[in-house]
Amino acid sequence: MRRSVAGVVALVVVAGCSGQGSPQPQGNAPAAGRAPALKVEVVTAGLEHGWDVGFLPGGKALVTQRPGKLTLLSGTGPGATATTVQADFADLFARSEGGLMSLLVHPGFAANRRFVTCQTTQADTRLVNWRLSEDGTRAERTGDLLTGIPVSSGRHSGCRMELADDGSLLVGTGDAARAASAQDRNGLGGKVLRLDLETGGPAPGNPFAGSANPRERLLWTYGHRNVQGLAKRPGTGQVFAVEHGPDVDDEVNLLRSGGNYGWDPSRGGTVGGYDEDVPMTDVKRFPDAVAAAWSSGSPTEAVCGAAFLSGPSWGELDGVLAVTALKGSKLMLFTLDPAGAVRQVATPAELNDTHGRLRGARLGPDGALYVTTSNGDDDKLLRISR
Repeated sequence: MRRSVAGVVALVVVAGCSGQGSPQPQGNAPAAGRAPALKVEVVTAGLEHGWDVGFLPGGKALVTQRPGKLTLLSGTGPGATATTVQADFADLFARSEGGLMSLLVHPGFAANRRFVTCQTTQADTRLVNWRLSEDGTRAERTGDLLTGIPVSSGRHSGCRMELADDGSLLVGTGDAARAASAQDRNGLGGKVLRLDLETGGPAPGNPFAGSANPRERLLWTYGHRNVQGLAKRPGTGQVFAVEHGPDVDDEVNLLRSGGNYGWDPSRGGTVGGYDEDVPMTDVKRFPDAVAAAWSSGSPTEAVCGAAFLSGPSWGELDGVLAVTALKGSKLMLFTLDPAGAVRQVATPAELNDTHGRLRGARLGPDGALYVTTSNGDDDKLLRISR
């Protein structure tokens, strides 16, 4: 039987978890926050499972679509022209949650035309380097940045990329529904990796830099189930991961170098199969496991992409963490204290079951939030502003 989840108060869970990884009742928990009115515009429609968006110098943008489609947008305002980019996705394994997923535009794109995708093949999940042609009609595959992230049926594929303040590449991965993956420090599944963007090797200062195993040297954190979002908090050095729970306890986690986040469906290798009755953060088995900053309790929202709102145009929302939800079909706005604890969660009415499943979330160079929908039919890229 599933363990029960007790005492989730209203919409808000203050940081802190029980020994079973579930939120504790908070008698003084604040009421659910009220979000100010937001402006939602459709940049483009006709997408198929829009996954991520990357912004190019000069105002254009690239959008990945999970079945293996790459789209170039002429701009980021309503009515942008969408052009299919010709690219070789012959080895793409687009099944279940896998396919063409995260995208990261290289900071030197103006000179090198380079971007990186995270995508599944039948052999693994991998990071692929690309070069976009000058006219934007073609993308040339120039090699793999990293291979060997596990894949199975496509379930729990991750895979979100974010560029850290120091220039290192952060990659959130799923455990591929393999019971031992998350706690196996010699594997890349159920982790947040920290890589050198140019070589795919370990970034300087990684917590297991002295390991004899080259894969362990890539790890920044471990013990994750299915990381779907990564967001760096401006001016703080803090990075948050957004993660799917089983049928309870989606999580928002503040990442700590070398931290174990406590997911272990193998129960230390003592059970067969993939036991999802274990706590999302199992502090009984792992006393030093890092507690979630926020946990959904029950029901889950299938939280996904994440980005911090930043800039004076956001008013009182400046500094708020925006998180999309697939199952919940909403945008959730998390107010954090300086230490990273969640103090309030609000759901704006304009993005509460109004556009279906919401997946990607990226802050654009114009300060607006860009969100992709993932309904499978006539999906959209939304521009959200005050």
